[in-house]
Amino acid sequence: MIKLYNTLTRRKEVFQPLTPGEVKMYACGITVSGNAHIGHLYQAMIYDIIRKIFVKNGYHVKYARNYTDIDDKIIAKANELGMDSAQYARDMIKKIDEEMQYFQIDEPDLWLKATENIDNIIDFVEKLVEKGYAYPTKNGDVYYSVDKFKRYGCLSNRNLEDALEGYRIDNDEEKNSPLDFALWKSAKPGEPFWQSPWGKGRPGWHIECSTMNMAAFGDQIDIHGGGRDLIFPHHENEIAQTEALTGKQFARYWIHNGLIKVNGQKMSKSLGNSIILEDLRKKYHPEVVKFALLQNSYRSDINLTDDIFEQAEKHIQGFHQILAQIEAKYVA
Repeated sequence: MIKLYNTLTRRKEVFQPLTPGEVKMYACGITVSGNAHIGHLYQAMIYDIIRKIFVKNGYHVKYARNYTDIDDKIIAKANELGMDSAQYARDMIKKIDEEMQYFQIDEPDLWLKATENIDNIIDFVEKLVEKGYAYPTKNGDVYYSVDKFKRYGCLSNRNLEDALEGYRIDNDEEKNSPLDFALWKSAKPGEPFWQSPWGKGRPGWHIECSTMNMAAFGDQIDIHGGGRDLIFPHHENEIAQTEALTGKQFARYWIHNGLIKVNGQKMSKSLGNSIILEDLRKKYHPEVVKFALLQNSYRSDINLTDDIFEQAEKHIQGFHQILAQIEAKYVA
């Protein structure tokens, strides 16, 4: 019997799959706008382990992760480097894949990319417009109408008033409500674009995961995972748009891992305290990094102090010395 803490219900529950013996599992991946950091590694590690636990317990697991390979930051970074944004994204995905392999993270069963699902995304958005949950603007954007989905806030335990507080709002004059979010974004001059019924544009961030889930698994999945920072608005918006389209519960179990802190502070580019995988792999063996990251419950935040990896290295060396002594005594 496997029990999971379900963010949706805010309690531990016995896992009961949609189909006996099978697990459909999706975890949000990386937006490839820059180097992967230790938070990306931690999230990938957690869901790789959860997948393996299910396999060990006899389940057939179909596990999918995604790469967001088109968004504002990717375009901006590619422009800064004088590169085509699609090529920049491909180069970053290759680099991140190599780094994850170094840290012994197994590949998911399915890798999903936003740019490979544009037709599916357009179809998804069209159906939401037809059902009255979304509306196009004269500028060629399409927004989801949050107040049409009565269960909005069910995952984050917020009502619409609470949702407005502390949430960065895009003050587009064509939006019916400040909380409405973009499903399709009209292309600005010089940006990559795809043709759509609303003109040249590209997908919004939230619609990507809903569409890729549906393409990979159908209307429903067992488990949806990600970092705790994705509960609102990203996962909340996924529920709203997917369940508005299908009329079914999207994911039965929502799992969220804790976040990384560095010496007590939130890890962020603005603070300059991000721990980049490219640097980390030059200093430490994968076992050392895993030992440091897996000392807490996956739902708890991790505070990476200055000496945490050195201490982990000493522990790992001690383990190997004991194993070598046992082997020398009993195997020789």
